Amino acid sequence: MPIKQYRYYVYIVTNFTNTTFYIGVTNDLERRIYEHKDELIESFTKRYHLGKLVYFEETGDINEALIREKQLKNWHRQWKINLIKQINPKLQDLFYLEDAETSSA
Repeated sequence: MPIKQYRYYVYIVTNFTNTTFYIGVTNDLERRIYEHKDELIESFTKRYHLGKLVYFEETGDINEALIREKQLKNWHRQWKINLIKQINPKLQDLFYLEDAETSSA
């Protein structure tokens, strides 16, 4: 029986005006972003309407993901923006871009 390979994601969501960021970890990025977008969980992200996925990293090691999350949470705001802009210069919602790229392929 094959061993199931787990994937973990460190992600950053923001609001429509890109004024507040939230960094989290999940093993199901699509489900977690739906939860943020639909404000299904009473949390910081619901209070500030943070549902726009602007950055994510993928790893197979939960401990690596948790260490990276903690590292990013300790960064200055401008460092986070610089990191995001390396892969997403316009701070577009990557959640919808993924759907658009998949459906047009």
